[in-house]
Amino acid sequence: MSATGQIPISGSVAIPEAELSWRFSRSSGPGGQHVNTSATAAELSFDVANSPSLPDPLRDRALQRLAHRLVNGVLTIRAEEYRSQLRNRDAARERLAALLRDAIAPPPRRRRPTKPSKGMIERRLENKKRRSTLKEGRRRDW
Repeated sequence: MSATGQIPISGSVAIPEAELSWRFSRSSGPGGQHVNTSATAAELSFDVANSPSLPDPLRDRALQRLAHRLVNGVLTIRAEEYRSQLRNRDAARERLAALLRDAIAPPPRRRRPTKPSKGMIERRLENKKRRSTLKEGRRRDW
């Protein structure tokens, strides 16, 4: 997170902390008495569908790419890998930034189909012939 209270996503896009909502609960897993008494698991929710920080084309792209993770347009990330609530909050922020960065990235350029060169075709056929004679030699009776 930057000093301005925003999570940088890409060059021109940043999510302000005010658009995030947090919930905390007890983490699962080992930890003894500590895990039973402290709410260290962090659950971060971000409303992708209604966020004013995302420009319309990027929001549409994110909604389409994250559709399987959204519930009513809200993206939820749970972080509980650390024993500290602060570290889990940072981990959730980083995961949100990475997810959104991938979701709003422009689609990759289409591959232009090309034909194999004549030399490549000849090498492939020559290799097939060589392999065929090698295997044929293994079949013959001595």
